[in-house]
Amino acid sequence: MEFGIFDHVDATGDKLRDFYDARVDYAVAADRAGFRSYHVAEHHATPLGLAASPNVYLTAVAQRTERLRFGPLVYTLPLYHPLRLVEEICMLDQISGGRLEVGLGRGISPIEARYYGTDPDKSREVYAEYTELLFMALTQKEVTFKGKHFQVDNIPMQLEPLQKPHPPIWLGIGMLANAERAGKLGASAVSLHGPEDTRTFIEAWKAALPKTEASKNLHFGQSIFMVIDEDGERAMETARAGYLRWRESFHYLYYRFGRSPMHGERARTFDELMAEGKGVAGTPEFVRDWLTRSVAISGTDYLVGQFYFGQMHRQTPIRSVELFAEHIMPALRQKESIPA
Repeated sequence: MEFGIFDHVDATGDKLRDFYDARVDYAVAADRAGFRSYHVAEHHATPLGLAASPNVYLTAVAQRTERLRFGPLVYTLPLYHPLRLVEEICMLDQISGGRLEVGLGRGISPIEARYYGTDPDKSREVYAEYTELLFMALTQKEVTFKGKHFQVDNIPMQLEPLQKPHPPIWLGIGMLANAERAGKLGASAVSLHGPEDTRTFIEAWKAALPKTEASKNLHFGQSIFMVIDEDGERAMETARAGYLRWRESFHYLYYRFGRSPMHGERARTFDELMAEGKGVAGTPEFVRDWLTRSVAISGTDYLVGQFYFGQMHRQTPIRSVELFAEHIMPALRQKESIPA
């Protein structure tokens, strides 16, 4: 069992200068506490995500941390030219000493895509070409590619990643087909669903994985909202208030255009989220026992906490991280996942 953090880097109401300071301090706390990786979302024109340029933000994280791996979950690929993104990936992997994790995706918001002048209805076919070109550019000294959407001819690649053949690849999973796609790609993945759906995703992912030695180093995680406090009632109050602010940010663009999210409305309250198996708040002992039951159902080998969401005092998620590392990590490290 490994442990990571997912962060939308969503608005808290703080001034932006203070906001970024607090968020990088949070990543430093995760590094100090022994988390494996820090995954961030990419969003645009919405308070749901203020790391609009993940590579800029993560460069600051790289400079302040020592062991923590990090990366976007995911890059919204249609918003980048593949060669430009490869150059930035190579730079960040080198700057960080080989700690970058690369999440790939088409993006979840058609509204954000259209703001950038891209057609979300064509994103699937663009994505297929994009990933082929991206892997070529990460691993070859000179690239030629003739596709419908991208054409490059004998482009010399002056930059290369430190990790070979390329940094680890991740996908965010919201449906069964994507779990199978991650397996075929030989990628790690994170589910944002409850434990039962996550178990189904994991089984499909493992069935699709190539039977290679490299596959043994991959992870399939589940992301869960968490608040941990010595006072259980205070933890729930914090989670309820933070989640309402986060949910408002999540729906911001959809409500602005009078429509519902592509994959449905999110739980109305944190209590509903807990009932769905996607969030937990309470004392270290309560959260440990809740997560133990959840992991037994999902079979995940990578538990991903979303500790910082909505309007919180900057020390609140850091304290959750510290309590998680002290009381919960040791208890869960020995838990077995679904066998390969």
